[in-house]
Amino acid sequence: MKSSWKHSLMAHLTHSNNKPGPHNQQNKNVIGARYLTRLLAGWVISQGVLLGVPVLAESPQQALSYSQLLMQIEQGKVSKIELDPLQHTAKVRLEGQKNNEPMKVVTLFDSNEELIKEIRAKGVEFEVKTSPDNSAMMGLMVNFLVIFIVLALLMMILRRSTQSQGNALNFGKSRARFQMEAKTGIIFDDVAGIEEAKEELQEVVTFLKKPERFTAIGAKIPRGVLLVGPPGTGKTLLAKAIAGEAGVPFFSISGSEFVEMFVGVGASRVRDLFRKAKENAPCLVFIDEIDAVGRQRGTGIGGGNDEREQTLNQLLTEMDGFEGNNGIIIIAATNRPDVLDMALLRPGRFDRQVSVDLPSYNGRVGILQVHARNKKLSPEISLETIARRTPGFSGADLANLLNEAAILTARRRKEAVTNLEVNDAFDRVTIGLALNPLMDSKKKWMTAYHEVGHALVATLLKNADPVEKVTIIPRSGGIEGFTSFTFDDEMLDSEGLRSRALLLNRITVALGGRAAEAEIYGDDEIDTGAGSDIRRVTTLAREMVTLYGMSDLGPVALETPNQEVFLGRDWGSKAEYSEELAAQIDRRVRAIAFHCYEDARRIIRENRSLVDKLVEMLLELETIEGDHFREIVAQYTSLPAKELVSL
Repeated sequence: MKSSWKHSLMAHLTHSNNKPGPHNQQNKNVIGARYLTRLLAGWVISQGVLLGVPVLAESPQQALSYSQLLMQIEQGKVSKIELDPLQHTAKVRLEGQKNNEPMKVVTLFDSNEELIKEIRAKGVEFEVKTSPDNSAMMGLMVNFLVIFIVLALLMMILRRSTQSQGNALNFGKSRARFQMEAKTGIIFDDVAGIEEAKEELQEVVTFLKKPERFTAIGAKIPRGVLLVGPPGTGKTLLAKAIAGEAGVPFFSISGSEFVEMFVGVGASRVRDLFRKAKENAPCLVFIDEIDAVGRQRGTGIGGGNDEREQTLNQLLTEMDGFEGNNGIIIIAATNRPDVLDMALLRPGRFDRQVSVDLPSYNGRVGILQVHARNKKLSPEISLETIARRTPGFSGADLANLLNEAAILTARRRKEAVTNLEVNDAFDRVTIGLALNPLMDSKKKWMTAYHEVGHALVATLLKNADPVEKVTIIPRSGGIEGFTSFTFDDEMLDSEGLRSRALLLNRITVALGGRAAEAEIYGDDEIDTGAGSDIRRVTTLAREMVTLYGMSDLGPVALETPNQEVFLGRDWGSKAEYSEELAAQIDRRVRAIAFHCYEDARRIIRENRSLVDKLVEMLLELETIEGDHFREIVAQYTSLPAKELVSL
């Protein structure tokens, strides 16, 4: 019977689990409540049966049979009998038995006339003692406890069922955060370093505040503005500033919140979002990381994601469909514009693409001024100097730099941030955490020669980047030492204008460490410390040949810049040149690398005594600043110091 009940329960639950739709959880809750009710009823019945049965026996050492009791009475060996009619037992004390010994227990029948006659005949002391009956009370308490537990479980199941019904009804609702007046606490004055983007978005704010200025001459409000830029440049911060400046209803949501595992849910949320936005027009809708839902359609191998495509189709329709959405401005942010669908980027949907790039020198100064407002800085700190040292830093990187400097100041129990904390924070952010200095060994000497090779070659080359610091203090990540440079702001990244002389000098400087090792210790003693330098040299030399036309192959671009492969669009791309041309490219790349390597070895060889002097000083100080390094070089060379400092 028990086995059949289990099979029935499993069959019902399996059938319920196979039912599709949002009511699956509700069906399981109803089945569970039904079987809990049956279990409660069975428990109450079993408790009544078990607790209603009296105790029929005691331990074998204290029991007597009915016939043995009659025999003991007839022989006069019984001194006292206590009868319990409720339990149908009798307690017997025999002659010679001590008072502290337990009495013998005898189980009686319903009618015990023969026993009563024998007791009276022998004159045995006889007493009737009825024991208290607690079985009914105990059974009632146990049943009440079980009923309470089962009712609590039923309430939990019913509450979960109610919540599942509410979730099923709200499954397609938009999860956008809504503020009637976006009190973000951020305005355009709090956003620095992206003045061009602020100027373009200022028109959006003006249109929301004074639309008649534009509508009077027939201008239409832009439907959408796409913020494009690298991570950390302030796209989300700019959207918060727009919301704070405009003072209109503001919706904010992430692109990933539209996508669910059920097809059609994302499209339903898009419809609900725009319905709420139309009710509160004019308003702003900010969609962060829109590439999560706006990726190109039909690019997946083996079929696309129907849910994402339906969500994107609904978003396209709502932005520029048959009905229109007057008064709603969509602001979206992404750092992957290359993967967005072309239908999403056309005018009428996203009319403007605002580029939020890495800040320039003036922009970095402004960003540092914003983040330095709430920090105690020493008067010796110059934000302009920090900005000049941090080309390529985003707004988030600069904020992190000042925050790390403040943390180091608090750890060192200082009252204000000094240049020492800023320098240490800069090294920690760019290079890594400082470790214990190396012991005096061959490894330390080779590291010193390697770093001095980089710094000396960079100092003696006219078009190279100036040295900022040379150190042999190891850093986390396996860095035994490093040489940092002050890069020109306009020549930092691949988008800047860089001359052929500058690129050749950078390759020569990168090979200066390996050249110093080879000149001092010989080719057989060079180590793997120059691995990252050689990879960088190979990349720069190949770009000179295949991208910039800086070789005798001519001004032709033989390759496209290496980008991340977008599955389905760039899959299976082939080389853009023949094998013969590939061999020529390899020869040109090797020629550039070998030429720069020999040039670096020549510089080290011609200044061998200066190299030894600098290494001894570096081993003693462990860190040499760029200005001090250039002064030492000027003392041992014929070139004046001002010519060596090529800032």
